[in-house]
Amino acid sequence: MDPHACFSQSPLFSASRTLEPPIPRSPHLVTPLSSALETPGPPFLGLGIPWNPHPTSPILHSLRYLNVAVSEPSPGIPQFMSIGFVDGIPFVRYNSERGRVEPLTQWMKDGAEQEYWDRETQSAEKWQQVAAGNLETLRDRYNQSRGLHTLQWLYGCDLLSDGSVRGSNRIGYEGRDFISFKLASGRFVAANGAAEITRRRWEHDGTMTEVWRNYLKHKCPEWLQKYVGYGQKELERKEPPAVHVSGKEEHGTLILSCHAYGFYPKTIAVNWMKGDEIWDQETEWGGVVPNSDGTFHTWARIEALPEEREQYRCRVEHPGMPEPGIFLILLLPPTPQLLPTDPFPVFRLFKAKNRDHSKCFSSGVKLSCFVQ
Repeated sequence: MDPHACFSQSPLFSASRTLEPPIPRSPHLVTPLSSALETPGPPFLGLGIPWNPHPTSPILHSLRYLNVAVSEPSPGIPQFMSIGFVDGIPFVRYNSERGRVEPLTQWMKDGAEQEYWDRETQSAEKWQQVAAGNLETLRDRYNQSRGLHTLQWLYGCDLLSDGSVRGSNRIGYEGRDFISFKLASGRFVAANGAAEITRRRWEHDGTMTEVWRNYLKHKCPEWLQKYVGYGQKELERKEPPAVHVSGKEEHGTLILSCHAYGFYPKTIAVNWMKGDEIWDQETEWGGVVPNSDGTFHTWARIEALPEEREQYRCRVEHPGMPEPGIFLILLLPPTPQLLPTDPFPVFRLFKAKNRDHSKCFSSGVKLSCFVQ
């Protein structure tokens, strides 16, 4: 079954008014008015997909679409917008003010035919109409008054190094999770009582389960491979990270931070080690965030006892590195001539293995070594 079939369930469209898009249409929330006001679920994190700091099956390539609709558009905030991401890089976009799907990379502009852009524009226009209906449904479901309300979809798939496919679809309302679907389980998960109404209807009908299973397992990987083919030179490059370890002491606690900058692809593992053991439970991670130049950055932070600082090292693993890098931070004695008023210790960063100072730079008080 093709993803656009879910349009036939929407009162906005007849069964004959369907398209054949490369991405699925929004499952319309055809449900009766609920007078119960439910507490929204957990925060909807958008592209902040849970990140495994040491993945067992690294992601080779990924495809994501993020759609956002608002009930009251304003200048600079369109009624509907959609952005597509390949390997975390924005490659197509649409918003209701411009009215066309547009390429965001040169390789996508060169690779796709005009027919593709026309079809995708029609697809986005349908999404926009369905989104407006969904916002009305949810406003009634939560017994809310008119005003500014938001609806988000995040869906897509990953191609893993072991040849398997991972996919999911998440719908959020007012910035919080509403309902989600994972390919691995083949089931919808409701975030609250209001979403449970939708889950029961969709699973009882069975159509929506088949729509998303087919898209995430087959259609999404097929289109992802096509997009990777368009931008193969750009998307399959490998740029190793620059790694910077820093730390400061606050109220008797040593806070150590390990930052990785400018790497591509986005698959990376950053872990703090104490001795020879990885201390993940004590580590706080930042997400893998895109830079304006198409690379990514991330960080990992841990708290330690000042007297145990020499036991800690940062381990970084990335496809662009020939082997994992181990980074050690050493405390230097205070240097009044350089930092006469600095209340914090000065740190020097070394690469524990192969201390090649040609790969380092000095800022006068700090020596930073980077993975090449």
